[in-house]
Formats: sequence, C-alpha cells, structure tokens
Amino acid sequence: MQKTKKSIAKRFKLTAKGKLVRRTPGFRHLLGSKSTKQKRRATRDKLVADGHAEALKRALPFGL
Repeated sequence: MQKTKKSIAKRFKLTAKGKLVRRTPGFRHLLGSKSTKQKRRATRDKLVADGHAEALKRALPFGL
C-alpha cells in the first residue's frame, strides 16, 4: 500500500473537482522590492498545471 507523500500534502490542496491548488512562491521576504500588483496577485492561490498535477496526485493516494 502506498503512503501519502507528506511534503506534497503540506504544499498542495485538492479542490472538490480534483484539481490541485498551490501558493505563490517567493512571498516571504524581499517584499519591499516587489510591486503592489505583484504582491496582490501573489495572495491568490494558483492551479497546478495539468502536466505536473498527474504525478503529484499519485503521491496523494487518499486525497487530502
């Protein structure tokens, strides 16, 4: 039986329709040099591209 990959479970969330959602990277430091627009957009969650999502979902056999 395959175990859940905990590093992936902590970084991604599975939506009700089975898509993966991720946070925007690079948003914990050096915020003074980033524009307001960049910072505003970084607060939104992003969907993981289909090509990457397949392998990540395999590491989450029981969902989240």
